[in-house]
Amino acid sequence: MSERLLLIIEDDATFSRTLGRSFERRGYQVIVAENLEQASQLVQTHKPGFAVVDLQLHGHESGLSCVQMLHQHDPAMLIVVLTGFASINTAVEAIKLGACQYLAKPSNTNDIEAAFNHVAGSTKVELTNRATSIKNLEWERIHEMLVATNFNISETARQLGMHRRTLARKLEKQRIK
Repeated sequence: MSERLLLIIEDDATFSRTLGRSFERRGYQVIVAENLEQASQLVQTHKPGFAVVDLQLHGHESGLSCVQMLHQHDPAMLIVVLTGFASINTAVEAIKLGACQYLAKPSNTNDIEAAFNHVAGSTKVELTNRATSIKNLEWERIHEMLVATNFNISETARQLGMHRRTLARKLEKQRIK
C-alpha cells in the first residue's frame, strides 16, 4: 500500500480536479476514477491507501458499490464517503461496507484529511436529548425511497404518494451544494 496514494471516485470532473490538486499540495499522489469500473481497473494496477468516494455517481450508480469493492480489495484502505444527500441509512451502510467516515458536502480537504486521521470511534461525542425533527424524518424517508427506486424521481414521488413537482421542489430545497 502506497502511504500517500489517494483514489478519488467522483463523476464531477471539476470537483475531482480541484480536490485532487488540493491533496497533491499536501503531498498525496492522486488518481481519479469516474465510476466503479474505472476504480476497479485502477486498484488492479495501483495500491491506494486512501479513497474519497462520492455517494451518488453518474447514471445513479451508487458509491456504496465502490466502497464495497475497495474494502474487499484492501480492508486496510481508509475510505471516506462524500455526499450531497446525507442520510442515516446511507451513512450506516457506508460504514458497514468499509468506509471509515461519511461526510456531507460541502466538505473540504481539511475535513477529509481529518476524517482519514479520525478512524477510531470516540466515547467523547456529546449525546443530545433532542428528538429528530419532522423535516429530518421526511428527508430520511425521501432519501430512503430515492435509493430504493435507484434515484428515479417519478417513481419515488409515486411511492411516497406526492406529486412529482412537489418532490422536485423538496429535493431542490434540501440539496447540499
